Amino acid sequence: MNERIHMTDYPTGLLEGMRKTQDYLEQSGLDQGLLELLYMRVSQINSCAYCIDMHYKKGIHYGETTLRLISVSAWRETPYYSEKEQAVLEFAEKLTHMPAEEHSDDLHLALLEHFNKQEIAILSLAVAQINSWNRLMRSFGAVPGKFKTE
Repeated sequence: MNERIHMTDYPTGLLEGMRKTQDYLEQSGLDQGLLELLYMRVSQINSCAYCIDMHYKKGIHYGETTLRLISVSAWRETPYYSEKEQAVLEFAEKLTHMPAEEHSDDLHLALLEHFNKQEIAILSLAVAQINSWNRLMRSFGAVPGKFKTE
């Protein structure tokens, strides 16, 4: 894979804008391991190899297991995820594939069993953010394997 737009060629402000939202999500109080599962699943749906690599590494950094990270694409068929995690993964999938007619109150009712409305708003932002990252990285041709956790 050839990198089409290298990070040094990004327009001024692009990374800063995306990073500001990412910082907000990291400081939101939501469990970072849960967010990494969400990011991993959405990145799989969007076939973003760079983001899958990154969120696998970040998931491990936050204490996630390899088994759970590689199984997240089949979360419905495995016993590895809590009801709370399943609700988040369902929500993330629906928002990522969101045809206008399919977004239902049932998704929010399932989330309300585990999260308050402010947390659901933050989860919505997290799904939107990772979808944006996926599209940027795929468009730019970001090469997987280079990301390192701090």
